[in-house]
Amino acid sequence: MKIFHTPSNSSTITGFILLGFSCPREGQILLFVLFSAVYLLTLMGNASIICAVSWDQRLHTPMYLLLANFSFLEIWYVNSTVPNMLANFLSEAKVISFSGCFLQFYFFFSLGCTECFFLAVMAFDRYLAICRPLHYPSIMTRHLCTNLIVSCWVLGFLWFPIPITIISQMSFCGPRIIDHFLCDPGPLLALTCSRAPMMEFFWTMIMSLVLFIPFFCIMGSYMLVLRSVFKVPSAAGRQKAFSTCGSHVTVVSLFYGSVMVMYLSPTSEHESGMQKLVTLFYSVGTPLINPVIYSLRNKDMKHAFRKFLGR
Repeated sequence: MKIFHTPSNSSTITGFILLGFSCPREGQILLFVLFSAVYLLTLMGNASIICAVSWDQRLHTPMYLLLANFSFLEIWYVNSTVPNMLANFLSEAKVISFSGCFLQFYFFFSLGCTECFFLAVMAFDRYLAICRPLHYPSIMTRHLCTNLIVSCWVLGFLWFPIPITIISQMSFCGPRIIDHFLCDPGPLLALTCSRAPMMEFFWTMIMSLVLFIPFFCIMGSYMLVLRSVFKVPSAAGRQKAFSTCGSHVTVVSLFYGSVMVMYLSPTSEHESGMQKLVTLFYSVGTPLINPVIYSLRNKDMKHAFRKFLGR
């Protein structure tokens, strides 16, 4: 592959080269086939949840409306990165335009931020259902559920415009090569003409806030859930409560575990190979796994799937 360089005194560049996964041409084609299959399965799995919730009137409850919106979010989450990654597998140039790079940057992180808020709201919903069962219908009304859903989307897409705009206005020098399969802040900031420690610190702070605020809400909700569950006298009642929360806890663990390893671990300068693998897991792997987790552990979802497939 031909590598392009700009003069050392250049202050602006017109695009970037996403190296992606370096391997021979045959390997690139194999990866294209593999990730095309993963991409299609992810779209089908999440779309099937949306369809099942839409078709089955019994699932028109806050819990499943949140799940359907979460699946809709996952579809757009993979669409922010995977189509471009698939195109690069078959491309020799692997070039992404300057505007395309920062649009991908914005949508990828805004959708990831929205996912954090959705996971917190879903945990709050489970807290109300288990700890306040008698008051649940009067508290978690359709109106409140709609407001929470809209708030997640709005907050998610308002969190990153300012820092991403600031980064896009910085000067980039030297080779325009990003050793990644997407436009990530670490590799982008490494291409700036001069180090920007204040921007790096600002980015770390806003990432920490968007991860830890929802995370502490989730942990607080489940601490109250556990305290309530252990007061249940029957083992069957405790088992039912745990099964209700099990899917959500699994999804939270997978998503937050990988994201925190990526952005908040003490060794922030990961090797590029490890950086790609961890990013690949939470950006492509978890949207594929989530429909399986939610459908296999939920009798209502399995019944709705059978009903939908029967139609």
